[in-house]
Amino acid sequence: MDKKTIWDLNRADVAQFRRSPKMRLTVVLDNVRSLNNIGAIFRTCDAFAVEKLMLCGISATPPSPEIHKTALGAEDSVEWEYFDNTAACVDRLQREGYTVCCLEQVKGSIMLGDFTPQPGRRYALILGHEVDGVDQAIVDQCDVCLEIPQRGTKHSLNVSVSGGIAIWHFFSAIGI
Repeated sequence: MDKKTIWDLNRADVAQFRRSPKMRLTVVLDNVRSLNNIGAIFRTCDAFAVEKLMLCGISATPPSPEIHKTALGAEDSVEWEYFDNTAACVDRLQREGYTVCCLEQVKGSIMLGDFTPQPGRRYALILGHEVDGVDQAIVDQCDVCLEIPQRGTKHSLNVSVSGGIAIWHFFSAIGI
């Protein structure tokens, strides 16, 4: 088998992508500190046509060479918005009818594989700080908490990795 060339992939340009249909999922970064993680999440949001990326608190915003290094231009294709604090972002999303899902290890969380997103609903997925996770006050605001089951010796995954797994879960369930 021959590897596909860039032309075989038939990707849209930035203008076409911005006009194209998007998955009914908005991703929220709650104080993510690593610009490389932010860039990687931008790239994943582009890959799965996420509706929007909300950058909150200490999460850096484009333009940034460090974000660009891992985003590879996805910071130009993915719609994004900045909020001083995550609580205000969550409030707005809930007023707009989103089901707000927190990706965090909490008592009473639902394992990601047991959660079935419903077509037609709008979802927001909150990803947290690399060390502290999603702030407890934000967890308390959420409609549902999702957890990725793990079997190894480490207690968590990198935020961009866990975000990619969860975004793929939504994409595979509801698509565009």
